[in-house]
Amino acid sequence: MPRRPKIPCKHPGCSSLVPAGSKFCEEHNNLHRADAKTTKEKGYNGRWRRARARFLRRYPLCVRCRAKGKFVVATVVDHIIPHLGDHGLFWDENNWQPLCKSCHDRKTMTEDRYQEFTY
Repeated sequence: MPRRPKIPCKHPGCSSLVPAGSKFCEEHNNLHRADAKTTKEKGYNGRWRRARARFLRRYPLCVRCRAKGKFVVATVVDHIIPHLGDHGLFWDENNWQPLCKSCHDRKTMTEDRYQEFTY
């Protein structure tokens, strides 16, 4: 049976080669360990969905769009400081902000990207 060639690590900017079937090199594997967890395992369960809905009823507009003078409906409750598995920080409403999906995606991909979760 022929062996498959090694492939590059999937972490942005890493050129290390890993065995076929693996995604990340040893250096970056821990950074992406949380990617394998389900949203429920991360704490986004029924309790979160109820709290999220209640928060968005109180704060219906995206705070980042409002700062630019736009009025856009918020659809996401964002953790201002990523909770990284800290349940106290996860449930602290002072650490929540209402964002539209576009602003949330932009924040997540720039400010919060590749931080390690400690579940």
